[in-house]
Amino acid sequence: MRSKLLNKILIALAATIVIVYFYPHPEANRYNYEEGRPWNYSKLIAPFDIPIHPDSATLLAARDTLDARFVPIYELNQLIIDTIVRRLPPAPGTRLPQMLASELRSIYASGVVDVRTREDINEGKLPKVRILDKNILSEMSTSGFTSPRDAYIYLDSVITDPELHQYFVRANLHNLLLPNYTRNEEECRRHYEYDYLTLTADRGIILQGQTIIDKGAIITSQDFTNLQTYETMLAQLNTKHNQSKWLMLLGQFLYVALLVAALMCYLYFFCPQIYNNMRGVTFIYSLLTLFFLVAVGLNHFVAQGIYIAPLIIAPVLVLVFFDGRTALFFTGVMSLICAGVTAFALEFLFLQFCAATVAVYSLRELSRRAQLLRTSCIVAVTYILAYVSLELLMNGSLEGYTWRMSVFLLVNSALTSMAYILMFAVERLFGFISVVTLVELADINNPLLMRLSNECPGTFQHSIAVSNLASDAAQRIDANVQLVRAGALYHDVGKLNNPAFFTENQHGVNPHDALPPERSAAIVINHVTDGLQLADKAGLPEVIRSFIREHHGAGMAKYFYYTYCKAHPDEDVDKTPFTYPGPNPHSRETSVLMMADSVEAASRSLQTHTREAITELVNRIVDGQIADGLHNESPIAFRDISVIKEAFIKRLMTIYHSRIAYPSAPKTEAPSAPAAQ
Repeated sequence: MRSKLLNKILIALAATIVIVYFYPHPEANRYNYEEGRPWNYSKLIAPFDIPIHPDSATLLAARDTLDARFVPIYELNQLIIDTIVRRLPPAPGTRLPQMLASELRSIYASGVVDVRTREDINEGKLPKVRILDKNILSEMSTSGFTSPRDAYIYLDSVITDPELHQYFVRANLHNLLLPNYTRNEEECRRHYEYDYLTLTADRGIILQGQTIIDKGAIITSQDFTNLQTYETMLAQLNTKHNQSKWLMLLGQFLYVALLVAALMCYLYFFCPQIYNNMRGVTFIYSLLTLFFLVAVGLNHFVAQGIYIAPLIIAPVLVLVFFDGRTALFFTGVMSLICAGVTAFALEFLFLQFCAATVAVYSLRELSRRAQLLRTSCIVAVTYILAYVSLELLMNGSLEGYTWRMSVFLLVNSALTSMAYILMFAVERLFGFISVVTLVELADINNPLLMRLSNECPGTFQHSIAVSNLASDAAQRIDANVQLVRAGALYHDVGKLNNPAFFTENQHGVNPHDALPPERSAAIVINHVTDGLQLADKAGLPEVIRSFIREHHGAGMAKYFYYTYCKAHPDEDVDKTPFTYPGPNPHSRETSVLMMADSVEAASRSLQTHTREAITELVNRIVDGQIADGLHNESPIAFRDISVIKEAFIKRLMTIYHSRIAYPSAPKTEAPSAPAAQ
């Protein structure tokens, strides 16, 4: 008992640790908000002085303005022309070098720049530049600037003297010409950053105690920037004060731990069938942790992505495998935990509560998987109505209504239908069984039931009668009716291996007459083992196999035991060969089946079907099972047994009711022939 309690505590603690680990940490943003959306928190007061930085739109406009009006800085290299002149080829006895040098100096006096700069000038992007000379900047028009290539082409066109032109070609100037005005990238960057900082200087200060933003105010671009500045400064402050960080983390742990403990207390007081089942507890807390992680993950990668998370799947799964009340309580705990991640806790809680309520209500009698599609549509309508009502409540208008949020909620609703896939996965992982699966298993067109109907028609009819009898009793004691119905249909499938050895399938010939009692008992008892083998081969769930295993419990094949005892009056008879392998029923459902199986079989041998005879039969069989201790391991109560007996009696009275004797039709006389005339 202590080990089970410790395991449950460890499961709850593990869920708490995982959730807190992925919770927003103190150094992260304390608020989630969007530009253009209302501020749904309380009025935010500045706890310290906050500089008012320009908003993103202002910064973008400032950069565009600066890019348009910034004048780049160039430097003049006056030594370039002297270097080029010195590199001209010699021409002894002529003035050709001096003549070409004179032309070059005239061109360089106007300015020579690189090809890219010349292209910008031609396109009108650079009407002027700033020239840096001894730390002094002066503006200069670029209208006279040329490039080395253009200078070469110009000289080639203006030199008309043949001898000088020949010398010009021999001088190979296209390799000598270089710009004398070059862009100073370092100075350009330094002046650009200075001008940008000047344009984007702080606009003032929000003094300590002043309002940063009021509740309900629409977040403008400037408000958004102020909030980001506030959170950055707050994070820096928290980094300096580690004590505050750890205390906030402790608060998160206590918050989650209390909610997780509340869920455990609910299971203990109101759902003992889940609390006492380790698989049930593991499933509940695994589901809570998994969907929290899905919500946090979506919220991390997508703004307000938590509204895409199909959290309604979780209560649907709890409803399918347990009950609606637990599903709603589970939703409350999960929503409160996830609310710590959202920016608008009230909005989130209201939306989840409304959607979960209609989902649970619409699936209260789930019997077909197609109902999940209908539920998805109902959840979608509920989400939209709840969202509209919140906008009207909080803003008094629909100005804050966004199609983006509507799309998120509709995607969320559509994903709810994925519960169909998860139902299958949960059944395989945890061994649970859904009502939908039980309904499908109870379909008589199931291959195993079809085989039972064809090869063992008597057993099949007996199974249907037991199913009706047991499901009626199960409904009266609030047991799982669909589970009892399905389990009853399969409880005797083991008789397929030897159908002729069971009374309901015999037609005047009883093969047991030729066998000793112990051999007959072995054949009859083996239908339990044979049934389990057939169930395994057919892939029946464990919960259905328990009906096959427990429907006789550790009872005895009394007919053959008594026959053997009469044939060996002086022998101390060993009961083991005449005893079923068991185990005895471990649930109310298998107990109901054991009672219904014996009562239905015995009722066929009644000579009269009066209420007194049926009542005596039911009491004798059920009380005999209780006296033999066959129901000692079942949680069934004495009050349940009384209700079950009464249900059996009423059902058998209905089945074997007496019919009135219809009188035979009177004989009509044939008309006599007319007398001869």
